[in-house]
Amino acid sequence: MNNTITVIGYVGQNPHAIAFEDTSNKVVKFSIAVKEFSANTDESKTLWLDIDAWNGLGERVLKAVTKGREVVVHGRLTVSTFNKEVNGTKVEVTKPIIKLTSFHLCGRRPPMEENQIEGILPSPKKGRPTAVKS
Repeated sequence: MNNTITVIGYVGQNPHAIAFEDTSNKVVKFSIAVKEFSANTDESKTLWLDIDAWNGLGERVLKAVTKGREVVVHGRLTVSTFNKEVNGTKVEVTKPIIKLTSFHLCGRRPPMEENQIEGILPSPKKGRPTAVKS
């Protein structure tokens, strides 16, 4: 069985990098909010998912992904287990994490990003980008 997951959500905070001193590896972390809808009611809940992007893919995330941006993430579902003290009692916590394999940005960029990408302007039809010729 292949372990793949694809999720669409909104970035909760700007990604941040963690470099490991003993190796040349770097992980970029961010989280996304995903709406969880119930088939029986009109109510929805927000599910927060943590995303890890390693090395070169992490560098791409740092350059392109910002808080509030809608993003499609593709990856492998992993689990992190750690001990935490709650009210004086040690509890084992299991947390799902998506190890990113690729991502796609969705929709329009937030206003603060409009001029960050050089050489691209929105086309007159449906906001599709077109390259600027020099």
